Amino acid sequence: MKITIISVGKDHEDAYEDAIKLYTTRLLHYAPVEWIFVDHKESKDKESEKILDLIKKEDYVILLDEKGSAIKSEDFSLLIENRMIDSVRRLVFVIGGAYGVNEKVKERANYTLKLSLFVFPHMLVRLILIEQIYRAFTILKGEKYHHQ
Repeated sequence: MKITIISVGKDHEDAYEDAIKLYTTRLLHYAPVEWIFVDHKESKDKESEKILDLIKKEDYVILLDEKGSAIKSEDFSLLIENRMIDSVRRLVFVIGGAYGVNEKVKERANYTLKLSLFVFPHMLVRLILIEQIYRAFTILKGEKYHHQ
């Protein structure tokens, strides 16, 4: 299963780039990873159109949104494991822009995830997400990274 992360905004900022690359590289031991960036200088609707153009019919889409479900890391790993059992070829995570995404993207999402009750800067969301995906795979493999 391939992991694709679609994120509104420019490439990673220097302050976060090393950490994001670290977890992306670690995650490559378990699954191929692709980052796709959508221009953030457009309206929410145009950003959302570009996001939808990048999503294939057969993709399983997880949208990050403040109105989504907050789940524990173990449950997140089960969500990923179940997509693997379902033979999903591409698991797509969507990080919208500062004003979120439109209803069409929300309707296309198979699952909506809330990272926290807090609001984080966009780059920090990328880092938290990639770390949690990596953590999920280590949980599935029974590795020592995640301590219960």
